[in-house]
Amino acid sequence: MKRLAPRNKTLNLTRREEIRYAKTAVKVSPRKKGIDLTDKIVWQDALKVFSYIPDNFVDLMIVDPPYNLTKSFGKTTFKQMSLSEYRKWFNHWLSRVVRILKPNASIYICSDWKSSIVIPEVAGRYFKLQNRISWEREKGRAATDNWKNCLEDIWFFTKSDTYTFNLDSVKVQRPVLAPYRDAKGNPKDWHEEGGTKVRLTAPSNVWTDITIPFWSMAENTEHPTQKPEKLIAKLILASSNKGDLVFDPFLGSGTTAVVAKKLDRHFLGIERERRYVGLSLKRLNMAENCKTIQGYEDGVFKSRNF
Repeated sequence: MKRLAPRNKTLNLTRREEIRYAKTAVKVSPRKKGIDLTDKIVWQDALKVFSYIPDNFVDLMIVDPPYNLTKSFGKTTFKQMSLSEYRKWFNHWLSRVVRILKPNASIYICSDWKSSIVIPEVAGRYFKLQNRISWEREKGRAATDNWKNCLEDIWFFTKSDTYTFNLDSVKVQRPVLAPYRDAKGNPKDWHEEGGTKVRLTAPSNVWTDITIPFWSMAENTEHPTQKPEKLIAKLILASSNKGDLVFDPFLGSGTTAVVAKKLDRHFLGIERERRYVGLSLKRLNMAENCKTIQGYEDGVFKSRNF
């Protein structure tokens, strides 16, 4: 294994660990129908697993599917399709998860700018569109003949008009530019923290406070499209309660399951690459003793680099 620089905190996974952790993952089959999938990582192709998940099982689904780009994920490569082909592929798997979601479930679907146009069209057949979140990816190289792509979307749907949304759990702490005081000289809707005047504000659907995992962050892994724990934490806190079950059918390096565990939710994740299954399970094991989420402290989301 390549030796990392002293400040490089990227999570290592030896081949021996990969094999050992993968052995603890679940595989479903007709012989195992009825197996309890709560707090499990399933090592299989998602399309082969959906039929084994019970009806009305999931409170919150967070999906980060392959974007319509040619990209390698471990030993598997997702090939870019025409937009119509991608639409069919998207509908093929999404239509199969509707029954496993509870009537009051929420759904978040991640996408890049190009394939984002497909999401409301397909998901709108089954769910109620509530909002679109756009968040800034500050990481990436500049484009030479176009605008640099640094924006991704997360589409927010619900299965019905009744759903969970915990506004107070996702307020953002921001510096106060105009620290007004009342007639008695007391701070008006702000307080001082570490010498800085701050207030809690309701979040908008434009997020500029997210840091993409990189080599000096403990949550960083080798996965090419890893989502930040802080990003997923906002979705889980807003749209689920403690004890709810959070489902991710394209788990990748395990971020959704790890954050769900850190926030006292149950989880179910599906991933077909053994390497990423191993990473997910190692991260879940580490979360037993460390529930830190960078950028989220004492129940408050901090501004980037606060």
